[in-house]
Amino acid sequence: MRALKIIFAGTPDFAVPALAALLSSHHEVSLVLTQPDRPAGRGMKLKPSPVKALALAHQIAVFQPETLKDSDVQARIATENADVMIVAAYGLIIPTVVLQMPALGCYNIHASLLPRWRGAAPIQRSLLAGDKETGVTIMEVVPALDAGAMISHGILPITQLDTAQTLHDGLASVGAELMLAAMNTLASTGKLEAVPQDEALVTYASKLQKSEAAIDWSKSALELSRQVRAFNPFPVAKTQLNGEVCRIWMATHLDGLAEPGKVTDTSNGIIVGCGEGLLKIEELQMPGGKRLRARDFLAGHSLAVGQQFM
Repeated sequence: MRALKIIFAGTPDFAVPALAALLSSHHEVSLVLTQPDRPAGRGMKLKPSPVKALALAHQIAVFQPETLKDSDVQARIATENADVMIVAAYGLIIPTVVLQMPALGCYNIHASLLPRWRGAAPIQRSLLAGDKETGVTIMEVVPALDAGAMISHGILPITQLDTAQTLHDGLASVGAELMLAAMNTLASTGKLEAVPQDEALVTYASKLQKSEAAIDWSKSALELSRQVRAFNPFPVAKTQLNGEVCRIWMATHLDGLAEPGKVTDTSNGIIVGCGEGLLKIEELQMPGGKRLRARDFLAGHSLAVGQQFM
């Protein structure tokens, strides 16, 4: 099996396991494309992306253009004469001229079971929709959004305790394994078999809006549990308690009946009425405070049966 010369394009934590897998393989990652450093933290100092940090730790060349549309940027990428480009949550549009540069193609790690949930927030949308499973698709990159032919799938069940963060971490790991397997096949055979997506089955995962984080207690406990878990760690589901914003990080649903928003029990978590069923709040946070498990929150805050979340 020959070693492939690879350009890796990725930015956030999701892309790190795939880059790490390639760096541990016999293939050569000759260049990493990642977004420019962004201000972060209280001091708003420029912070490198997680992908950049890993690349620099392995002495890999890093290129951080604001856009790939400029001719000089494209010329720099072309000088690599790469066999393959791998894309994982890069965050920039890749022009057709760049997609055509690698001799053996350009492949993407997408965090859904395509053609379901093309787009920006597939993990969160799968949770919100109540999907029983999600997964990763290795696909050819084409100019249309997440529309390329599919190389392989990896499936991950969604449990009643999964959050966007736990699914993110699991899918990143699955994606790394699938991508490395695909690259080994490509190196051995010179091609990858691909199956076109069924356009009749396409759904779109629109970008999350902060306004979606507001809890409506007239909804069912099942819906609210999905909302809380889908918005952990961002943008975090929010409600009002005693006139202040209360962020809810973890909650599960129970059977029962109570007035929407009213606290019905605090002996085992914080149980709150909903339009249908009961929501068991297991982790929450008040302004200026830390994320706390319900029992720790109750030890330091006055919250009684009959109080109302708004």
